[in-house]
Amino acid sequence: MKTKNYFRFLLCLLLIIFLFPISNSYAATSTDEIKIDAPVAILMDSNTGKILYEKNAYDRMYPASTTKIMTAILALENRDLSHVAKVSYDAIFTVPVGYTNANLQLDEELTMEQLLNVLLIPSANDAANVIAEDIGGSVESFASMMNTKAVEIGCKGTNFVNANGVHDENHYSTAYDLALMGRYAMQNETFRKMVDTVTYTLPVTNKYDKADRIFLNTNSLINEKNKQYYEYATGIKTGYTDAAKNCIVASAKKDDLELICVILGAENTTDSNKFKDCVTLFDFGFENYTYKNLSQKDGVYKVVTPSNASNETKNLNILFENDINALVEKSNYDTEIVPDVELNELKAPITKGSVVGKVSYTVLRY
Repeated sequence: MKTKNYFRFLLCLLLIIFLFPISNSYAATSTDEIKIDAPVAILMDSNTGKILYEKNAYDRMYPASTTKIMTAILALENRDLSHVAKVSYDAIFTVPVGYTNANLQLDEELTMEQLLNVLLIPSANDAANVIAEDIGGSVESFASMMNTKAVEIGCKGTNFVNANGVHDENHYSTAYDLALMGRYAMQNETFRKMVDTVTYTLPVTNKYDKADRIFLNTNSLINEKNKQYYEYATGIKTGYTDAAKNCIVASAKKDDLELICVILGAENTTDSNKFKDCVTLFDFGFENYTYKNLSQKDGVYKVVTPSNASNETKNLNILFENDINALVEKSNYDTEIVPDVELNELKAPITKGSVVGKVSYTVLRY
């Protein structure tokens, strides 16, 4: 009896097509059932970038301190956490009165890790200036770097003029762009850990001899002691100015589904605030969406016989290169999803691990 030979071939998974609407994919629930008080909002799947809900998501808005997400991205990509930066006069005294600061001292030396923690947790504007000057040479040059990075990750309606979100009429973004920034930043484990930290204390430094600079995260969603705590929340960043009103880029994860929510221009009343709007959208997302496995890594698509094959190589397994999981509405979970496979010409010899085709998936609705 001959032994059947199996060879592993990778099927290139290049495209998944879903016939779900992009910005209106919340049709499973009436829009009347989703009450968002803020004038601008978006809910995005963190894994795929698919928009689950949007309300004026491309309108130009002031981002306030949600700006600091981009500041942190550039800091993490351009400096080691152990890198030491020195606090300048301008970094401290150009922060307008009334804006949050970390009580940084002139000529104080802090690591980038320390600066990032006070940037993201209490939203320190002086820390943002120190980071900008250290990396860009000036706040203006750093803002140019921010704008370049924003375009790189897909933003189309953003213009930064500073690193902290201090109000400027020419400093603006959109809910969609901020969702992209939040989604991008959360791929960095250091960033992810920092924005999910409730309290942080700056240590003794060369210019400050007490460890009494203790800071609380401005994001109530992650604080178990706060009445607005949300058990699935994982970050990210709040913001406020008189012009921007209340803003937040938030994230939450339940099982395998992680969502990014952006709320801009919110009022702050007992019955209406940015945290309440976030919870409304997160609950909507978790209740209505899930992932469905379409193919498993190394799963056999089919057995084929290449032309010119020998008896030993005539039965070859074509395998899926990766898992493919589609974000689907729970109400459509059982909808048939049919693969469309295009195989290249299979002619022996074929090297193990070769890419031999591609597969598309189309959601069929009846």
